[in-house]
Amino acid sequence: MNRFKTSKYKNTTPKIPKKDGWIANVRGGSISSQGKHIKSSCSLVAFNTDQAGGGMIGLSSVNAASDGKWIVTQISCHADLVTDLDFSPFDDYLLATCSADETVKLWRVCDLDQDQPSNAEVTLSAADGRLEIVLFHPVASGLLAVASARGVQVWDVTRDTALTVLEQHEDQLQGLAWKEDGSLLASSCKDKKLRLFDPRAQPSAVQCVQGHQGNRDSRVLWVKDDNLLTTGFNQVMLNSRINICASLSVFIRRTLMPLFDPDSGLLIVSGNGESVIDCFEVNSSEPFLSQVSHCLTDVSTRGVALVPKLALDVSCCEVLRLMQLTDNFIVPISYQVPRKAGQDFHADLYPDTVGHTPAMTAEDWWKGENKQVERVSLHPNKRPKPAAPSAQETKPKDHLPRGKSKEEASTSSSPLSTPSSSAAPSRSPSSTSGLSSGFLPSPSQSSRAIHSMLGPSSKFRHIQGAVLHRDTHITNLRGLHLTTPGECDGFCANDQRVAVPLAIAGGQIAVFELSQPGKLPDTALPTIQNSVNVADFCWDPFDTHKLVVAGDDAKIRVWQIPKGGLTETLTEPERVLRGHTEKIYSIKFHPHASGLLASSSYDLTVRLWNLDTGEEVKRLCGHQDQIFGMAWSPDGKLLATVCKDGKVRLYDPRKSTLPVQEGPGPEGQRGARVVWVCDGKYLLVSGFDSRSERQLYLFSAESLASGSVASAPADVSPSTLIPFYDPDTSVLILTGKGDTRVYIYEIVPEAPYFMECSSFHSSEPHKGLCFLPKAECDVCDVEVARAIRLGKTTIEPVAFRVPRVKKEFFQDDVFPETAVWWEAALTAAAWLSGSNGQHRKISLRPKDMMPVSEAPKEAPVRKYLPSSVYLEEKTDEQKKEELLSAMVAKLGNREDPLPQESYEGVDEDEWDD
Repeated sequence: MNRFKTSKYKNTTPKIPKKDGWIANVRGGSISSQGKHIKSSCSLVAFNTDQAGGGMIGLSSVNAASDGKWIVTQISCHADLVTDLDFSPFDDYLLATCSADETVKLWRVCDLDQDQPSNAEVTLSAADGRLEIVLFHPVASGLLAVASARGVQVWDVTRDTALTVLEQHEDQLQGLAWKEDGSLLASSCKDKKLRLFDPRAQPSAVQCVQGHQGNRDSRVLWVKDDNLLTTGFNQVMLNSRINICASLSVFIRRTLMPLFDPDSGLLIVSGNGESVIDCFEVNSSEPFLSQVSHCLTDVSTRGVALVPKLALDVSCCEVLRLMQLTDNFIVPISYQVPRKAGQDFHADLYPDTVGHTPAMTAEDWWKGENKQVERVSLHPNKRPKPAAPSAQETKPKDHLPRGKSKEEASTSSSPLSTPSSSAAPSRSPSSTSGLSSGFLPSPSQSSRAIHSMLGPSSKFRHIQGAVLHRDTHITNLRGLHLTTPGECDGFCANDQRVAVPLAIAGGQIAVFELSQPGKLPDTALPTIQNSVNVADFCWDPFDTHKLVVAGDDAKIRVWQIPKGGLTETLTEPERVLRGHTEKIYSIKFHPHASGLLASSSYDLTVRLWNLDTGEEVKRLCGHQDQIFGMAWSPDGKLLATVCKDGKVRLYDPRKSTLPVQEGPGPEGQRGARVVWVCDGKYLLVSGFDSRSERQLYLFSAESLASGSVASAPADVSPSTLIPFYDPDTSVLILTGKGDTRVYIYEIVPEAPYFMECSSFHSSEPHKGLCFLPKAECDVCDVEVARAIRLGKTTIEPVAFRVPRVKKEFFQDDVFPETAVWWEAALTAAAWLSGSNGQHRKISLRPKDMMPVSEAPKEAPVRKYLPSSVYLEEKTDEQKKEELLSAMVAKLGNREDPLPQESYEGVDEDEWDD
């Protein structure tokens, strides 16, 4: 830069909006990866989030809605941490993500007023370990660079294998960047070297020079005139291919994240975890870096992203817009040049920028072509109109049958090249096991709306979940054990008390009385000491004071809680059950017989116990691997199990120790749960498919060998969905440990089997839900289910209500007579001898409420005149008469006396005075 010529950007000023102008409801991801935590297109902002164990990403819009508010939504993307994400430079709605699950996925996201996709357009398996970085090519469409710990691959998304695999780095790869013309790749590595690759020429590096000498993370990007800029620990260095040109110290203690705008030459540098954002101007000559601004923010940075130039507001001389990701917000920071705004277009500030049309296809680039993206003007009257996703792009994509390749499904050469191109088939198709039964899950809400118009819909589709008033909460929970085994529900509750595991040596469990809400003291609480780690525990459904705990020592301990709750620590159980030879997975009480308990163990057996005698009464065999879950049938005759060996089994314990039925179960091996639905006609299993994506499966209890009748996709998350089924309403409620979303379905015994209802979302992740007896529901408020939600420090009751207009009547269509399952129907000894019992049923209708089915029908009131009145032909005389009548009515009655005629004068003799 000429030292006598000042820069037009030297007075660029960052403007941070007030807090109400920030994007709220954001939980910024705190994961450690080499990738970006936030990325922006002209329309949307995508960012990492801690929800679902890091397997989800958040989406918001670049600009606020007309009411000034922002919408934030989430997409379940991967079965493990999302490590990086990138928007296509040619399509605002095409998003690439990579993950620790070793896959890259391409998503056709939508505007926030539409339902986001549940399945990826394309899935690429790099098979090179945990992936760290994904980058779209800046010139060619459908071309990606993907980096793992030490390797880099270049992919054409229309192919099944990588175009090239570059030479492995000697240590952890830390940064990767395409040159602006797309000809070269630059990388920075923990071995303190910078490498240049020409992927089309050779897999090995064409140049290699010394980089930063620190051992901490470094980043690299291309700047002006073929220069490379690298950021390392505590400094920024500008490298001209080989020779170091400049070095600048920036006193930041964390990893520096650089962003460069090639049009203005402005460089943004921010440290991860810091609240400082610096802006520099990069020059081709001395001084190579000159500071423009030093911005102190109110919150620390998780990640930063630049909004593309085509989305800037040129009327206020905005030359950059930065999206700062924090723990709870996204802060849009506008960099503006102080000039008279709103009058003329300042062409000197806005050179032509790269457009949205790719210069070539990935195939052309790979053959050796070199072209540049056409540039467009930022003048408001000359700039191209932003491309919105077409109806063809936003409609649900066809799912491919299992095992069918992309080439068999489509002959499109570049399905993801431009926004106007056709929809891309999935590289790794989703599970569609329901196709054989005629059930196909709807991937979008719009298609569900169409389905609801053409087919059956659930009367619970508008069900609403709500956390009850804070007066009912138990708060200030401390030292919770958050890593209970996958087969355990995490905690358990009945209508009087809640049992919660503590992260204290000796397998301690705290018991809290629901009748005593409020803030817990900071002092130690009385607990139950099991002396070993707790594997699973549950309340006796027929005795609210009896808690049964299974431990790692293969023993089952029975505890009796005194009336009024724990007042002192319990160390001696009422009874100890011994028989298993290895650690216990889970325990389940019989639904009808008192004192009858089933337990599953690492010794691959399921054993039945009579708690009254403390004896083992049955031992069931036949499992080949870990037992994920088990469930008694509604009539108490059969026991169902789901196993890691991929099988679902049915036992009749009183007749045989081996399964009476066996069939294929979920393909995934991460965990599963089973529950009986539809009066015992079907088994519902929540598990994982072969790609570790959560799925729901429905099996006929009469024919397990024939496989699932139907399936429905849930999302991608590492935790197993724990199901609760209400037999009165056929409503299925599911959530997982660490989830913020509660799924709700109505299960019907014929197609479509799964009828999705509204979901319940919580602001913070929960440990899980535990449902209370139906008698606890407030039927006057049409509450069909009540649960206890365990948070990180709170216990909260949650009510699930069905919105109804006539709440003064008892809604007998959603409240049939309910079984009193909290009372035993027979003893364990009677059941073992062959007897069967059933629960008595009661009505939940209050005495002073009339059933809605008996409510008097109101006579319909016609709000408007029938159309025949308006369509009736009138003669000219009738029209004239109506007109005159209207005019008279307007003027009033002329025969009425005038106001002054009613006035009274004075007497004549008064005039003389």
